[in-house]
Amino acid sequence: MIRFANSDYIYLLWLLPILIVVYWYTFKKQNNILQKFAGVKLHEILFPERSLFKSAIKFGIFLFGLTLLIIAVANPQIGTKIEDVKQVGIDVYILLDVSKSMAAEDIKPSRLEKARFEIAKLIQKLEGDRIGLIVFSGQAFVQFPLTSDYAAANLFLNAVDFNSVPQPGTNIGASLELALKSFRYDDGTKKAIVIITDGEDHGGNIDGALSEADSKEVAVYAIGFGSQSGTPIPVYNESGTQIGYKKDNQGQIVLTKLDEETLKSIANKGNGKYYRGSNTEDELDKIYIDLAKIQETEYGSKKVTEFEDRFHYFLFPAIFLLIAEFMMTSKRTKWIAKFEQMKKGELK
Repeated sequence: MIRFANSDYIYLLWLLPILIVVYWYTFKKQNNILQKFAGVKLHEILFPERSLFKSAIKFGIFLFGLTLLIIAVANPQIGTKIEDVKQVGIDVYILLDVSKSMAAEDIKPSRLEKARFEIAKLIQKLEGDRIGLIVFSGQAFVQFPLTSDYAAANLFLNAVDFNSVPQPGTNIGASLELALKSFRYDDGTKKAIVIITDGEDHGGNIDGALSEADSKEVAVYAIGFGSQSGTPIPVYNESGTQIGYKKDNQGQIVLTKLDEETLKSIANKGNGKYYRGSNTEDELDKIYIDLAKIQETEYGSKKVTEFEDRFHYFLFPAIFLLIAEFMMTSKRTKWIAKFEQMKKGELK
């Protein structure tokens, strides 16, 4: 199997036909100028050492050397062997609250932004573990399923905002039920759920979901973001300028409070732990330390091809040809003169 490590550089080969056209155009233009200056028969008298054939050879050597150089930069690689690599780890679903109350700024820059930042940092630390993300407010949706493709996970995480789920509310029960349905239980991997929310205005059958999690040996952790005293929810216009705070039907400013007792109860019944969110600490990092203690399980294997670089097979000849072209003059040599005379004889 052959591939190019830097395949984008292959597009530079399109320069070759452009250079050929430029060379032909320059060659024709020079000949036209010379013909205006003197007749064709006088060219050999005025320019006895000029060889069009040798100039063409020089250009051909340069073109070939440049082709090899481009291929070398693209770094051709050859697959030497295919190995089965075992995939081991645990499965973790993060349930992220995207309700409007997560816009509160008692956790800087906001509850949701701090949560996204912590999730991104967790993804960077994962090695072999599969991670999935469920976003919820009044309803719950899978943002991305369990995956070990951490680059793709980051892309989907960046797309999360308050519009990810249109229904208002904080339906923790629905998100738990969706996570439990989304796990695969036939592979025997250890499983965990991490809920990130302010816990306010919760709904759904939380106790039923926790009972199912217990029966399936799924550990449930919780991180509570917000203040217990309450904080207003800022409202921004389309340009990102704050225009006030969210108000209720009576025109009073709405205060969002952390429902810490509910989240502690969830973590306790889910055989996990509860962490209070803060501006300075990384609560998901603490949970990752706990998750690292869970015994990893093999959940599959994938074929991996080892590739070896072969750029040097093209780089060294390219350097040699380009140096040779640089050192070569356009003067007519004896063998070039004989060759040109033979060509002229054939034409006659």
